[in-house]
Amino acid sequence: QVQLVESGGGLVQAGGSLRLSCAASRLTARNYVMGWFCKAPGKDREFVAGISWAGSTYYGDSVKGRFTISRDNAKNTVSLQMNSLKPEDTALYYCAGRMGTFIATMSSDWGYWGKGTQVTVSS
Repeated sequence: QVQLVESGGGLVQAGGSLRLSCAASRLTARNYVMGWFCKAPGKDREFVAGISWAGSTYYGDSVKGRFTISRDNAKNTVSLQMNSLKPEDTALYYCAGRMGTFIATMSSDWGYWGKGTQVTVSS
């Protein structure tokens, strides 16, 4: 059973930065996409960023230019550097994984999920 475990969430003031990390265990395939989604109260789960095994990236419109996704294939980890944080970034952030090379933006296309880490941005 694949397990994804997030870390790095917390409380930060607007304009500040946070770095989220996700460690994947029992994911032995060599070709899979990793990504991040977020869910705020009363809203649907929203795509944040994704990265392929080869390092191709894709971002949601609301985070372009502020967030950077990266991965370490040797360690099976993915990170999300979040800069210039805004109060509207406040949400539960989930690490996600899917097999293949396509960076899907719909949550239903992803098969593996972590339990989430809370990010709260104060104004």
